[in-house]
Amino acid sequence: MSEKEIKIKLIKSFIGATERQRDTLKALGLRKMQQEVTHKGTPQILGMISKVQRWVEVQ
Repeated sequence: MSEKEIKIKLIKSFIGATERQRDTLKALGLRKMQQEVTHKGTPQILGMISKVQRWVEVQ
């Protein structure tokens, strides 16, 4: 089973996010506004995205 590559972009500042949500954003590799990272669409990554969907855009 091949995992699809997905792009994740930080579209909103994480001011006001909880410490756990900030840690999740950093674990995804997002540090600056408008930064994009590419990850494989594993269940772990998709779960992390669902927890911080307010701050990110997925393509």
